[in-house]
Amino acid sequence: MTKPVMTIHLPVTALSGVGQALAGRLAELGIHRIFDMLLHLPRDYEDRSRVIAIKDVSHGMSALVAGVVTWVEKSCTGLSVTLEDATGEITLRFFHTYPSLLTTMTVGAKITVFGEIKVSRYGTQMSHPDYHLTGTKKLESGLLPIYPTIKGINQNKLRQLVRLALTAVQQDGIHGLSETQLKAAGVGLTGDLLPALKAVHLPEMHADIFSQTALLAGLKDRTHPACRRIIIEELVAHQVSFLFRRNNVYQHKAPKCDPISPLAKQLAASLPFELTAAQKRVIDEAVSDMATSRPMLRLIQGDVGAGKTLVAAMTACYALDSGWQVAVMAPTEILAEQHLINFQKWFEPLEIGVGWLAGKQTAKERTAALDAIRKNQIQIVVGTHALFSDTVVFAKLGLVIIDEQHRFGVEQRLRLTNKGVSGGAPHQLAMTATPIPRTLAMSMYGDMDVSIIDELPPNRTPITTVTINRDRRDEVIERIQDNCQAGKQAYWVCPLVEESSALDVQSAQLTYEDLTNRLDIRTGLVHGKMKAADKQAVMQAFKAGDIDLLIATTVIEVGVDVPNASLMVIENAERLGLSQLHQLRGRVGRGSAKSFCVLLYQLPLSPTGIERLNVLKDSTDGFVIAQKDLELRGAGELLGKRQTGDMGYYLADIVRDEALLEAAGDIARQLIKTSDKLPTALAIMNTWLPESKDYVNV
Repeated sequence: MTKPVMTIHLPVTALSGVGQALAGRLAELGIHRIFDMLLHLPRDYEDRSRVIAIKDVSHGMSALVAGVVTWVEKSCTGLSVTLEDATGEITLRFFHTYPSLLTTMTVGAKITVFGEIKVSRYGTQMSHPDYHLTGTKKLESGLLPIYPTIKGINQNKLRQLVRLALTAVQQDGIHGLSETQLKAAGVGLTGDLLPALKAVHLPEMHADIFSQTALLAGLKDRTHPACRRIIIEELVAHQVSFLFRRNNVYQHKAPKCDPISPLAKQLAASLPFELTAAQKRVIDEAVSDMATSRPMLRLIQGDVGAGKTLVAAMTACYALDSGWQVAVMAPTEILAEQHLINFQKWFEPLEIGVGWLAGKQTAKERTAALDAIRKNQIQIVVGTHALFSDTVVFAKLGLVIIDEQHRFGVEQRLRLTNKGVSGGAPHQLAMTATPIPRTLAMSMYGDMDVSIIDELPPNRTPITTVTINRDRRDEVIERIQDNCQAGKQAYWVCPLVEESSALDVQSAQLTYEDLTNRLDIRTGLVHGKMKAADKQAVMQAFKAGDIDLLIATTVIEVGVDVPNASLMVIENAERLGLSQLHQLRGRVGRGSAKSFCVLLYQLPLSPTGIERLNVLKDSTDGFVIAQKDLELRGAGELLGKRQTGDMGYYLADIVRDEALLEAAGDIARQLIKTSDKLPTALAIMNTWLPESKDYVNV
């Protein structure tokens, strides 16, 4: 017999009065199920619980005012009404009139109104307030929620739908965390999820104004216990899904790799430098994972220049020596080509075949590459997301290395599980050049183990960072001339002017023409709209020393290694995030010469803008910078909105709710430990993440 669908999972059309047209509108707000309706939380509240004296109102506040109509004037521009109480008077303006308004607004009538106060030289006013005759109770009172909305759905309709949804789920309830589980987590929260949702949508009034003010503040900034009760449940749902995903991968067998690799010793011996202790430690952690038949799921983090790619290459040796193929995947062709160059440099002298798959290959080249991969004639395959394609068949795929991990979704990463041999799964080693604060890593990569390379190679030169007003741009240009005539190279970075790649290119082109005319040096230009081959040709010329100054957009953020480049200028630095600025800065300081990064900024700067540039000036620690970026701009700016959108949080904020995130991880681990708690874990996950069933098998 089919189990009945719980009310929270029913489509929103199950609510009275919701037809297909309204459902379509609600879908634009992300509301599809009744539970989504409950999670459409207020962004603000109107306090209609107390009548405020007219003398106490101020500009911009929304207030409930009561008084007597003392004057009414109708004109071609609408209706003006003077309302007086014992303390003062206010003018009510109605630009559209109708019969019931005219019959209500008469001299001597006692009226209660609610609206936004505007104070100007014309006095205190309200435009088109809600109103009713005092004592008739036709005006909604109390604390009224204000919801995010779109054209065609007013606040009254949303309030009505939320109340219907709360009533509808009353009988079934919501299967969630118990009092015992919350108590064990030590987060100081109690009660079920449904009462918490009700408390946020329909808050109870407090007798004294101070308690009421505190209540509203807590509801708005999501620190109220009811909000935190909802947040812990949401965080647990995500942590549970991570654990189920991990277990799902662990159901497959991965190839055991011998923890002793002659190839790794050969590669290490061929290097002109010694690996750092941190690099050796992370390699050991990965090798230990690969020595078992459980698929490795490991993320390597490291600051700019910490040597993550070399760690990945050393790890690959253990898979190669055990007879397995290695796939190296990057998000862009330019970064994939950089990896191809490095892996060919390291492995071809050791007689290991390195090939690649790219969009710019001819059909003949691609067919030949696919054939060689299938026949195991290529042991290391470098490419972009094209490696996910069904047409790519590996002979013996044992290890997948994913660079810039945060640019790939969870589902993409999990699809690699199907590329293993005979139902097995390859080991996965992910890398990120963006240092990710621990809480963000928990939120995005809760299914992965994390290794951190917390040491830079000893030959890295410290970079001096200075902030300079754009008014002194000519001085900076002179410095470029001196730097390049002394035999050094430089970058000039032109960030996105606004969300338009066309303007981005135009900005770089104009800067290129200006600097080329003003400087007696060799210049080059790269931007995102260039063909990959043209871009690569310019980059190679710069690397070879045939270009002194490279003018670029932020396409040089990763994947460029030119030791002779010792100066970088970043225009409009205030427009970029701290972590992105840090990544760009990491393109210099790769040789022995003293290196500089100049941050040109445009006044006026906000206090936050000043703070951000000072953080970069004062620190070279990528993890410190990333944490500050997370606090100042949020996860969406640190890793990009498309990537962090994968987290899909309704209410949780990983900076504000860091302590709850830790507790959620503990609760999730307890839930999936024993079979009797699995139904609760599944119910929570399916309530918050209904799409999770597509990639979680229990």
